[in-house]
Order: sequence, then structure tokens, then C-alpha cells
Amino acid sequence: MRRLHRSLLLAARSSPLARHRPPPPLPLHRPPPPRPHRPLPFSTAALPTPPPPDAAPTAQPAADALAALEAAERQESSGDHQKALDLALKVLGPLQESRGGWSLPVARALRLAGAAACRLGSLTDSLDSLEAAAEIVGSLQGGGAEAATVGAAVHEQLARTKTAIGRRWDAVASFQRALELKCRFLNAGSAELGDAYRDAAEAYEGVLCFDKALPLCLKALEIAEKRSGEGSAEAAKVRRILVVAYTGMGRNEEALEQNELVRMEYERLGLDAELSLVEIDGASLRILLGRTEDAMNDLKKVMKRASKESEERALAFVAMAKILCSEDRSSDSTRCLEIARETLDAKRSVNTERVAGAYTEISMLYESMNEFEMSLCLMKKTLAFLEGASGMQHIQGSISARMGFLLLLTKRIDESVPFLEKAIEKLKNCFGPLHFGLGFAYKHLGEAYIEMGQPESSLKFFGLASDIINAAFGPKHEDSIEIIQCIANAYGLMGSYKYAMDFQQRVIDAYESCGPGSAYEIREAHRLLEQIRKKAEGSPSAVFPANSLPVLPENR
Repeated sequence: MRRLHRSLLLAARSSPLARHRPPPPLPLHRPPPPRPHRPLPFSTAALPTPPPPDAAPTAQPAADALAALEAAERQESSGDHQKALDLALKVLGPLQESRGGWSLPVARALRLAGAAACRLGSLTDSLDSLEAAAEIVGSLQGGGAEAATVGAAVHEQLARTKTAIGRRWDAVASFQRALELKCRFLNAGSAELGDAYRDAAEAYEGVLCFDKALPLCLKALEIAEKRSGEGSAEAAKVRRILVVAYTGMGRNEEALEQNELVRMEYERLGLDAELSLVEIDGASLRILLGRTEDAMNDLKKVMKRASKESEERALAFVAMAKILCSEDRSSDSTRCLEIARETLDAKRSVNTERVAGAYTEISMLYESMNEFEMSLCLMKKTLAFLEGASGMQHIQGSISARMGFLLLLTKRIDESVPFLEKAIEKLKNCFGPLHFGLGFAYKHLGEAYIEMGQPESSLKFFGLASDIINAAFGPKHEDSIEIIQCIANAYGLMGSYKYAMDFQQRVIDAYESCGPGSAYEIREAHRLLEQIRKKAEGSPSAVFPANSLPVLPENR
């Protein structure tokens, strides 16, 4: 595949308009700083000075270039992405010469090249092309419906490329921008606008911002119901996204209500595979609500309906294993997991994310039964399964973080560090800089450095973890306080006893603010403070630090 030459993008962006900064993306929790415009070098075929706004483009070259662009777009519609890419690259130069580099036709060509490159697997080229297109359409604010139409297409494709690369957090702003632009030129009740609301809702759910996803999802549902009716397949598709939003917000009863509406619609339509998946989701919700008997009945219905080697039956066994595990029926739970694994191992699924999620669920159930080696083995298998898969970095990051934790717990410190470092990189790109999972990965990495005898290095990671966990759970949460204890431990190991005592006192203050229910923790924190004092005085009987390794959740 011909590589999209970077100098062509630079030329397209080089003009006096480059000094105009387009508005930054919509702020998320902590928006990235706007990129400053840099002087962009011209290629050997440098752009001419753009014509004045009232000057008409040269007639014949402009018409030929636009005709070639439309031909390239037809190739995209027909699915010939290689040809679309070749034509888009070929037409860029003539479009720049006839229309000026900072024009909508050039943005259209760059969008087309970016979309084709993405579908052909050249994600870096796709990102370069689409970011150039986004900067061009951003500079043409107020360009009317045509500018909004091109801008929406650019930002939508940019969001999809960012998602494929693993930058889900950045992709949210692009989906949101595409929605805003579509609201300018689409009918308020159109199917395309409903899809845009749904895409934005799914993007927010993908970064666990369920509160932001909910109103967008409700708007998408409103449009779908007005167009197709409350019991339509289109509305059911949106309701499934609504179930995720309600579940993420802990509103499980409302999630179950929506799930039941979807179940009824799929049953009416005779969609057995989809019906089984919805019933498994319903069983999971009933487990969360403590209705395990109802959940078990749902799962038995799925097993009766689904074929023996089907993916749906395997997923039902995983959910059943979860119920049995919660009832301390470990041998029955293990047997269910074995049946599920046999099916998943033998079947080549078309849904990579669903199977990866199932393997992850199985591995965590084994972990909960203290079968760490089996859990680690399955996690490694899942990472290998996901290798090279597009858009799966969020699962890879979560699994890497869990593997790093288990390796740390089982004293394989050197093995844990690379997994934790990989997790931090992927979680930050996928969920943003304040995701609680990122905070725990930083914490565990700090603990690994403690175990390797590098307490100075650990302080950096404990500090990052403390900021994130405090923001996520508040200063009185046990995990927030535990990180302060980790910092006190690190200073104690370094011999910086004054700092260690200061942080140990913060631990005491935090537990005391939690009330009488923390009496045991307060006594332990005072004991540790006394041990630091003895250590500072040179007492050989001092025992410090404590809590240098993570504690399993069920033992907290």
C-alpha cells in the first residue's frame, strides 16, 4: 500500500490561515492542552498563495479535480478502499492548486484518504490525514451547511481511527464534535442524527463516563421510538446501550426494566442468538440484585435453547459459574468454567471483544477461588488472542494491570513490572488520566519498586496513584488512606523518618475522620507511628514498614 506522504499533509496545512487556531475539543474531565501552531515547512510542490475569498477558482482544473474527488468517493462507497486511497492522494495536489490548501475540497480528500487508510490497516497514516483535515475544517468556522457536513464526516472518521489505535479517551471529543456539527444540518428526528447520538453515548460508555452517556442515549431512544415505534428493533438496539449506562451508574432495576423490553422484542422477532445474549445480561443484572434463583432460571432457558457448541451456551456457563462461586460451590463452579472453556477454545468467534470478555471473566473467577496460576495462564492466553486486534487496547490494558497485580502478589516482581507499565500506557490512552484503574496500576508499580529495593522511585508512582484514587473515591476511602500508608512506608525505608512520621500521622487523621468504625485501623496506625519513632531513635526492635504488598480484596 502506498504510504501517505507526510510532506503532502504539511503542504496542505501551510498557509496564512495556519495562524488561526480552531477551537479546542470539548472538555472532558481533564482536556488536553490545545496544540500550538508550528511553522509548517512547504514540500517541493509548495502551495501557491491562496486566492482572495472573492476570486473564483480556475475553471477547468477545478472542475477536473472535483470530478476526480467524486470518483474517489464513489470508490469508497463501493468498498474498493485501495483505489479510493490512490485516487485521494492523486487528487490532493490539483485540489490544492485550484482551490487553495485550506479549503473544503482538500479536507474532503484528506478525510477520504484517512478513512481508506484506516480500513486498510494503516492507522498512523489515517490519523495524520484526518488530523490535517480536522484542522482545515476547524479554520473554516461559519462556512454553512457544507462546512458542517464535511466537518462532521471528518470528526466521525477521526473518532473511529482514534478508537482503533486505542485512544478511546481522545475519540470521545471527536464523536461529540461530529454530533454537534450534525445537529446543524440534519433534521431533528432523522435516523442519521439518532445514530450520531447513539455513537456518542457508546463512546462515553467506552471510557466509563456513564453519566454523560445517559442523556445522549435517551435522546437516541426518543428518535428511534418516534421513527420506528417503541417495540422496534431499532429502539431495542438503543435500549441495550441504555442498559449499560444504567448498570454503570448502579441503577440496576432500571437496567433490568430496559433489558426486559429488549428481551420481549427479540423474542417476538425470533432472534434466538440475540435473545440468549440479552437473557444472559438479564441474569447478570439479577445476580447484582441478589436474585440468584431467577438468574439461574434465565441461564437454564439459554442452555436449553442454544446449541451445544454455541458461544451463547458457553457464556451462560460462565454466568452460572459466577453464581456457584458466590455460593462457595467451587467444584461445581470449576466444572462450569471447564465446559465454557472447551467451547470457546474450539470455536472461532466473529466477536473478538465478547470472547475476550468471557476469558477475562473466567480468569477472574479462578482468581477469586485462589487458583492464581490458572488465572494467569488464561490472562496470557487472552492477551495472545487479542494481539493485533483493532480497538481492543482497553481490554489489553485491564488484563495487563490484573496480571501485574497477581505477579506482584505471588512475589514475581521482575515479571510484574513490564505488565504494569504496559497497563499504564494503555489505560491512560483508553480511559483518560483520572481513571481509577490507572491509579491502582500506579500504586502496584510503586509497590513493585518497594519490593525491588527502590523506595525513591516508588514515591513518584504513589504520588500519581494518590491523586487519582483521591479524585475517584475521596480522601476517606480505604484505598486512598492505604496509599498514604505506602508513602509513609517508602520514606521509612529511605531513612527519611520525619517525612515518614508526617505521612503516618496523615493516615491516623484520615482514619479518625471515618468515625468509630475504624477503631482497629486507628490502633494499627498509631502502632506504626510508634515503630517509626523507634526506628528514628535507632532501636533494633522496631518493626517497620508494614503493608508493603497489596492485600486481596476479600481479605480487606
